[in-house]
Parts: sequence; structure tokens; C-alpha cells
Amino acid sequence: MRLISQDTMSQYSTNFLLLPIPEYPVLDCVPNKIIKLVVLGGSSVGKTALVVRFLTKRFIGDYEANTGALYSRKFTIDGEQISLQVQDTPFVSLEDDTDSICCQEQINRSIYWADGFVFVYSITDYESYRVIRPLHQHIRKIHPNANIPLLLMANKGDLLRARQVSSKEGLQLASELGGSYYEVSARENCEGVHEAFQQLCQEVSRMIGSCNGEKRRGLHLVRPKSPNMQDLKRRLKQALTSKGKSATTL
Repeated sequence: MRLISQDTMSQYSTNFLLLPIPEYPVLDCVPNKIIKLVVLGGSSVGKTALVVRFLTKRFIGDYEANTGALYSRKFTIDGEQISLQVQDTPFVSLEDDTDSICCQEQINRSIYWADGFVFVYSITDYESYRVIRPLHQHIRKIHPNANIPLLLMANKGDLLRARQVSSKEGLQLASELGGSYYEVSARENCEGVHEAFQQLCQEVSRMIGSCNGEKRRGLHLVRPKSPNMQDLKRRLKQALTSKGKSATTL
């Protein structure tokens, strides 16, 4: 059940080709609007898996340590040409026995840069849920007066037997933060992941349009030389290689 407000790896070879996604046709002209999203959350909640699922429709289960990649894709939304930039980030953690968060300066820069925010926790990890509220408070310190479009994503919705966070708790938190809530599975629910990101993109697009040319906040982060598909290819090859070694060992 989708609540509003994460593919079998063996079928792909290491020489795969990432094809354009039908919903996001590549544009020949320069987009007149840039949407910048940052994805934030605790350790091992599936942030990168959700970003890859959204951008490529593929699921990759194994990743190296997240150092914070910037992904880019061109598409249309509500008939308008858009350039979407999605900043993946290292994990945020709670300090020992407190509700204060510990995050890298890179994350602070990404928070300052972004137009919209994706908060991710795992329904199988209550500690990752506890990270979200102080993370939102931290963002509010950086943007005390700004309208903050945000999306709360409860990932790993396919692991219901291991659930530690109820849907009710997720909805209550999203209502408290003033954002939309989606319980999804990067592994099994491509449509739900796409719909969640799509809704946030639409909200951010409307917000940018209402600025009427006013100067937007944010830092300039160095973009990849091209949409960061090479990084996705490399990650998939690593996952396939890892699986192959495991099979050989068995």
C-alpha cells in the first residue's frame, strides 16, 4: 500500500548499456530550470539504491562506502524543460546517547546548496528513524526562514517481518516536518520510488517558479563532466563481480 505526503542482477552482463528512461527524454536544448535535490539519512538505509532506482529503474543491492556522488539528468516536468541534479551524501549519525547529529562539512554544503530535501530511513532500523528529526532541525539552522520542500521516504518496505518503525510513526513525522511521506522498497517498487521523487520535483519546480527571478540561495558544486552514468556502471560491475566471487567460493 502506498502512503502519500527501493531485479535480478544476474540478467545483466557487465557490458550493460544504460538507456534513456522514457519518462525523462534527453533534451536537445538547454533546460531553463535547474532542480537541486539532496538525499540525506543514516547508514545503510538505501539512499544510493533509491537514487539509482529513480534515475535508471535498476536496483543494485551492494555498494561501496558512499562518498557523496552528484548525479544529473535532463527531463521534462509539467511540459517544462528541467535539469535535475541529485546529491547523494555520506550517512548522518546520532552522537552517543544524545539526539544531536554528527555530519560532515560536505553534508552541510549540500544542505546549503539544495532546493529540495529527501530524508531516508529504513523501516527495519529504528535508529535511522531517530536521525530524521534532529537532521531536520539542523537544516532549519542553516535555512531558518526558507520554505523547505521535503520528502520523507521509509525504505525497505519489502522487509515487513523485520519492521521496527510503523507506518503511523512515519506519517506522524512527515506531518510534523511538513513534508510528503512514502513507504517504498528500492528493491521491489520502482513505481513508488519514481512517484515520490516526481512529486518532490514538481513541488520544487513550483517553488522556483514563484521566486519571480529572485536570487536563489546555494553554493555552486562542481558538476560531473557528464551525467554521472559512468559511476553507476562502475557500481553495477563491482556488484556483479562481488556476486561472482561469492558464487565461486561456494
